[in-house]
Amino acid sequence: MTDVTDMTHVTDVTSQTVGTEAGDARITWHTAKKARLVLAVSHGAGGGIEARDLRALAATLPADGVTVALVEQPWRVAGKKVAPAPKTLDTGWRGVWPALTGPGLPVISGGRSAGARVACRTAAELGAHAVLALGFPLHPPGKPEKSRADELLGAGVPTLVVQGGKDPFGKPAEFPEGDFRLIEVPYGDHGFAVPRRAELTQERALEIITGAVREWIASLG
Repeated sequence: MTDVTDMTHVTDVTSQTVGTEAGDARITWHTAKKARLVLAVSHGAGGGIEARDLRALAATLPADGVTVALVEQPWRVAGKKVAPAPKTLDTGWRGVWPALTGPGLPVISGGRSAGARVACRTAAELGAHAVLALGFPLHPPGKPEKSRADELLGAGVPTLVVQGGKDPFGKPAEFPEGDFRLIEVPYGDHGFAVPRRAELTQERALEIITGAVREWIASLG
């Protein structure tokens, strides 16, 4: 059961607390003036919505008519340092979904790392318009035999994977063939950080991410 318990306006950004069966989640809305889509993205197991890729998307996409909803899972809102089991993450995402569809627009379900897995696992069930997987953790570092490819391949909706070229959770070349699009961020690690000696800057790496997402969203029609 979803219970909207609080809404606070901070300049042009709206923060909404939503009750779920896993606890209170929080949505930070970056609302487009003439929105045609909502991109809902959640964080990974080791960080929050301050991640560089999530911040870049929130700063860029509203100009294209895409409202960006940054979702903090209940465990993060509660101040816990360790993410719960995947089943609990899915419960939190399901609980937030009615609020995400509240504007009456198609919703792209997305996330980074663990959040990308949640988006893939629940996309068909929730009726997501598409899935954006940022830094999809194809396998634990050093354990390629423990593949999570089935989650990605089972999304059932148009899917874009944006992956760092040096991601220890799965380099682009390790991904199987499937019905999804994959964009590589050269030199990027799991958080899309690039070394100072790389042939591209950190700013350029983020431009690759936002550019790829903008182009992909435009192609969805």
